[in-house]
Amino acid sequence: MIIRQLFASLMAILLSCTHTRAGIIRIEITITQSPAFGGKIFGITGAYEKLAGKAYGEVDPSLPQNRGIADLQLAPRNSRGMVEYAMDFYILKPVDPNRGNHKLFAEIPNRGGKLFGGFNNSTGGNDPAAAEQAQEGFLMKEGYTIIWCGWDISAAAGNGNLTISVPVAHNPDGSSITGPSYEYISFDNEKTTSYTLAYPAASLNKDQAVLRMRALLNDLPQTIASKDWEYTDEHTIRLLPAGTPFRQSAIYEFVYTAKDPLVAGLGLAATRDFVSFLRYAATNAGSLVNPLAGTVQYTYSFAISQPARYMNDFQALGFNQDEQGRRVFDGIENWMGGGSGVGINYRFAQPGRTERNRQNHLYPEGIFPFAYPVLTDHLSGKTGGRLAGYTSGKACPKVLEINSANEYWVKAASLLHTDPQGNDLPDPENVRFYLVSGMQHGSGGSAGVCQQLQNPTRPEPILRALFIALDEWVTKEVQPPASSVPRRGKGTAALAVAKAGALTGVVPAASLGWPGIPGVTYTGLVTVRHCFDYGPQFRKGILTQYPVSLTNVPAYTNFVSRVDQDGNEVAGIRLPPVAAPVATLTGWALRRTPFGKDDGGEAAGQCIPFTNTRAERLALGDPRLSLEERYGNHDGYVAAVTKAALRLEAQRLLLHEDVQKYIREAVESKVLVK
Repeated sequence: MIIRQLFASLMAILLSCTHTRAGIIRIEITITQSPAFGGKIFGITGAYEKLAGKAYGEVDPSLPQNRGIADLQLAPRNSRGMVEYAMDFYILKPVDPNRGNHKLFAEIPNRGGKLFGGFNNSTGGNDPAAAEQAQEGFLMKEGYTIIWCGWDISAAAGNGNLTISVPVAHNPDGSSITGPSYEYISFDNEKTTSYTLAYPAASLNKDQAVLRMRALLNDLPQTIASKDWEYTDEHTIRLLPAGTPFRQSAIYEFVYTAKDPLVAGLGLAATRDFVSFLRYAATNAGSLVNPLAGTVQYTYSFAISQPARYMNDFQALGFNQDEQGRRVFDGIENWMGGGSGVGINYRFAQPGRTERNRQNHLYPEGIFPFAYPVLTDHLSGKTGGRLAGYTSGKACPKVLEINSANEYWVKAASLLHTDPQGNDLPDPENVRFYLVSGMQHGSGGSAGVCQQLQNPTRPEPILRALFIALDEWVTKEVQPPASSVPRRGKGTAALAVAKAGALTGVVPAASLGWPGIPGVTYTGLVTVRHCFDYGPQFRKGILTQYPVSLTNVPAYTNFVSRVDQDGNEVAGIRLPPVAAPVATLTGWALRRTPFGKDDGGEAAGQCIPFTNTRAERLALGDPRLSLEERYGNHDGYVAAVTKAALRLEAQRLLLHEDVQKYIREAVESKVLVK
């Protein structure tokens, strides 16, 4: 009996050791800066330090948690049968961990970069530990440990970007895997004469590739004769004769046979394993040193745009559970992720792409499932949902999905909280949804390639307040503010109408409630999601064809928020610039000549100012009330901003310090100052 017990104990130890070889196996800290930020002290948290380096990991292809990674079974393995990867990391942590709040804030990098500066009330950049960048340091004052790690195969190396190295998949005999790949090419200049492909061409035979061009998005594409373009090598194409630039703002599409796909989906496992390691690994041994050992009680992710879509896939594909079934992130705050994925878990993946109404169409980004509940798609027949990625309810995080108006206009974000037919869904227990009314994708100023000034509204105040609410939801079970999005059931939704044979749809002006503003073109241009056919192996992450025609391609039902008499959105969270407006603020824009006139302005929105006086308004024929008619004088404007900001603070949608900033900016503004 004793021998059997000893044998069982020995086997358990061996199995445990074998299992722990997967995941993070080595940490190299190559940069240590203590203290960081020039020694700045952040309230009771004290000083911070910076650690940076490279983490090495490996994935066991036999584990159920990893089998969904596309082409993982075709990746090279080490002597232990594991598939290896390596990624950059960057950590900011309290020098004295006992003075921190024992909470980890993981910003998921955007194309390798750090974008948290505005949210953090600090300056940006990929090395935020410099003394001049600390400023207010919202997260540091709260005591968070902040981390970043690479995940994106398309992130460019250098300039402090965080990258990841993953292997190339090969056929079982070692030969190159080949298959169709696609490039959407457009330049808003007249100088670009060559284009670098994401993957090398399997052959330089031009008969195995097609280059098409169209001037506007919904034009019929025209094939460019093979005599008018060439490969300069397996990575590059150019127009002929040599030196011919790509036509300014025209849309080119190149379909070719590529080779040597990267196992891009390993990025999902890398994020899972690194965060899980920092959270749960309690011991240090040799080169496997956990710099946060024993200090992390709660974990949060924060993502802006592309990585927010990545976190959508991260959940749907089951990566918020580590290989031991433990929860990776307790809370997720996604900003501008919409209902899309990032197209990472496919052969010949290009996760750096993103589709908007004139950009990067046909990539496998807007793919069912879009929403959290498990639903059946009436178009594809598939069943799925982000919640399907969790085998245990204990692994489900609390999630705040926050989107700008631009995501509704150009990325069909309403599908995030509806079924595929556009019907409102109840909120899942662990998810809330918010529209930041009238915002573009980010913040802008000048018109750029668009017809109107871009939208300057900034999202950071609402993101900070909602992050505090997320933390209270996770740690104290305090419910966050109620979801605030357009709903068909409440009459605040304006439906998009798909245009037959077109990549875009239309929201009729009457349905939206759009006022006829002099000098402003309204076409109703909006993105719709199509159910494309990528071939019979698509469920395995293998695209065997790209759509060449939109004839008879069905579309899902999506919508945007209706607008008021000023053209400002009625649904969602109306920050002071919308609740006490000086302009019409939109999440959509149109391009100007010569940049594809009246095609969509991608991420841009519009800022269309009101007139100052009634006389000016009547002279222009503007239906929107003037500033004078709205507020009377400068004090009236300040009072309106104050009222709007205080209302949001009462709803836990603004922090007190941000309320005071809005009021101070209103006082210092030139609105109706004589």
